[in-house]
Amino acid sequence: MIAAIALIPGNQNVEPTPLWLSGAALGLAGEAVRLWAVHHIGVISRTRSDRLGPLVSTGPFSFVRNPLYLGNIALWVGFAVSARLFWMVPLILLVLGLEYHAIVRWEEHVLAARLGDSYRAYAARVPRWVPTCAPIKAASNPAAYSWRETFFSERGTLVAIAAGYLLLWLKMR
Repeated sequence: MIAAIALIPGNQNVEPTPLWLSGAALGLAGEAVRLWAVHHIGVISRTRSDRLGPLVSTGPFSFVRNPLYLGNIALWVGFAVSARLFWMVPLILLVLGLEYHAIVRWEEHVLAARLGDSYRAYAARVPRWVPTCAPIKAASNPAAYSWRETFFSERGTLVAIAAGYLLLWLKMR
């Protein structure tokens, strides 16, 4: 996000326009989804190892199996729109789409191997990428994490968002 700011021409006196605000709103919505997801899944979401927690099918995981990745995509697209880097939007969608497709295939293989029928039943009920309009009834209901733990886990993302928008604001002044 921060590296993208270097691509913006300097001295663009851009006041918060509806377009800028729309991009910021999309980015904030993406982070809100991430916070909601981390609140339900916990710090296990921060690992790329084959370490597993319990199957989480509550909160955003009852609408879609990969809300964290969808939140990330919304964050990046929102920032590109706010920065008026419209050419980056298809690039973001392509790169993150390919990356997350590969990650999800690996994660689904691990989850099916470790959790068996409970994961396969969840995967059959809850869509991978396009959220349902109504939540799917949870097969398991682990306790949600505290909001303090949630914000602590997301601190790096929150700092990056704040720094990105601060630098964007400074660049446009």
